[in-house]
Amino acid sequence: MEPHEYRIEQIQGDYAMLRRTDADDPDLFPVAMALLPPDCDIGTRLSGMMGMFEIIG
Repeated sequence: MEPHEYRIEQIQGDYAMLRRTDADDPDLFPVAMALLPPDCDIGTRLSGMMGMFEIIG
């Protein structure tokens, strides 16, 4: 299984709403902020797989 790429589109309380950027998927994917690396904000690009995320350039 390969990681997917996401961008944080919104932050709603304790959840970040992620959009996949490596596929044509219009849906937002909610993820608890506690599962994301520190210093994430709207616009942060992430690589993630199986609930583990890291910030990408």
